Amino acid sequence: MKGSNQLLPQEFREEIRKGSFKKHTSGFCSGFAQANLVVLPHKLAFDFMLFAQRNPKPCPILDVTDVGDYEPRLVAPGADIRSDLPKYKVYEDGKVVTEVSNIESYWRDDFVAFLLGCSFSFESALLEADIPIRHIEAGTNVPMYITNLQCEEAGAFSGPMVVSMRPIPRRLIVKAVQVTSRFPAVHGAPVQIGNPVGIGINELEQPDFGDPPEIKEGDVPVFWACGVTPQVAAREAKPEIMITHSPGCMFITDVKDEELAGL
Repeated sequence: MKGSNQLLPQEFREEIRKGSFKKHTSGFCSGFAQANLVVLPHKLAFDFMLFAQRNPKPCPILDVTDVGDYEPRLVAPGADIRSDLPKYKVYEDGKVVTEVSNIESYWRDDFVAFLLGCSFSFESALLEADIPIRHIEAGTNVPMYITNLQCEEAGAFSGPMVVSMRPIPRRLIVKAVQVTSRFPAVHGAPVQIGNPVGIGINELEQPDFGDPPEIKEGDVPVFWACGVTPQVAAREAKPEIMITHSPGCMFITDVKDEELAGL
């Protein structure tokens, strides 16, 4: 397998499908948009679509499949969301029951799959602007935290927003805000800068998802809305079954990051 970051999205998804890649996807297939996954029974699909519409920062929709269809025709024709992510989480009644690398055995004819924009997608733009990304430098997963920021409820879905955090050198914060503001379809501008306690985060070294951060001298914690938010909402909604990506293990689309700029 040649360097994963040198592969095109279709080639990378094929490697995942074969089981050759099982890690987090931050920094891979640079320049192509990554996506969070939510799979639900059709009877809950409208509630979730409404939840996403009311909470576009954490849940920007990139694609929705037809009922029972596992091909995301809009963002990755020919792909299979049952096998093309490194890891999935399976929820039953709001609780995680297993983590798997393939969901074909769980797939049902009444499932609808949602692909939501992911902040990994604007990391290429940050790097091009000479803004360091500490978790890529360290080869770790981005840290993610449950906040006290409450989402707008919709039907069965409610709960707090999840955020991802990237330590940004103080002198580069304005530039980071400017860069990410161009990408509202993948969470856009930060929701909080420099005051984690203000959004209910008391221990930066203990993220709820992902790996502990590496914060260097002069860095300031900057928080972006995160597509893991629906996984927390599942605890409230308690759907009979819900399948998501494992945090950090995203679906890589055929859409170039720049195509999402300004949407």
